[in-house]
Amino acid sequence: MNNESSGPMIEARGLCKYYGAFVAIEDITFSIPKGQVVAFLGPNGAGKSTAMKILTGFLSPSKGSAYIGGLDVSKDRLSAAARIGYLPENGPLYDEMTPLDMLRYFGQVRGLSDTDLVKRIEEVNQQCALEQVLEKPISKLSRGYRQRVGLAQALLHDPEVLIMDEPTSGLDPNQIRDFRANIKRLGESKTILLSTHILQEVDAVAERVLMIHNGRLCFDGTPEELRRDGSMEEAFYKLTDFGRIGGVANQAGGIA
Repeated sequence: MNNESSGPMIEARGLCKYYGAFVAIEDITFSIPKGQVVAFLGPNGAGKSTAMKILTGFLSPSKGSAYIGGLDVSKDRLSAAARIGYLPENGPLYDEMTPLDMLRYFGQVRGLSDTDLVKRIEEVNQQCALEQVLEKPISKLSRGYRQRVGLAQALLHDPEVLIMDEPTSGLDPNQIRDFRANIKRLGESKTILLSTHILQEVDAVAERVLMIHNGRLCFDGTPEELRRDGSMEEAFYKLTDFGRIGGVANQAGGIA
């Protein structure tokens, strides 16, 4: 795939990951165009994190290929990574640092010039509302502020693609509301893939749903298509039950 401007921003082609006899994911295929906010939905242990780690280059697939902006992640990992902001679940933070120290460190690692780094820290500080804690030790921060610091780190180099793994896990209702609002704002300028097992998250932020169960894609469609025969909860139960006997995705929004 050579047309980086008009092709998908995120693409999975037949992704598989095996650990011996254990199948983590099998034949995951989808593409996400520029500017779309997509929820990667599924029960705990469905394979969401594995797929995201392959997309971001943290894991190599057993089979298949992952592309970011037309770049093969396995073959051109550094260039692909430059286009991605990644917020893993419980992402590592340096507790002995302040958010300001950590952002400076990550900016230097990413090769930002001093001038660009000052500008970008100011911008992510505002985007993530870190003013009150910017020079406070990360070890002293609440779960909500730690998530904001993680998001600021992911946004620091102004990536085109944002990939987030369970970004609201462990947050209280007010923190969840604020974080979802931030995701909606970011979705106006970035392509976003976020994993979740929380159905309210899908309604709150996503325009498209990819649902995975037992390592296989079992739904690809809009939230409206997911609930067209009833509630989203009923569709979730039906699809995950069906997934136990090998359901696969139907691009029109059903199962086959």
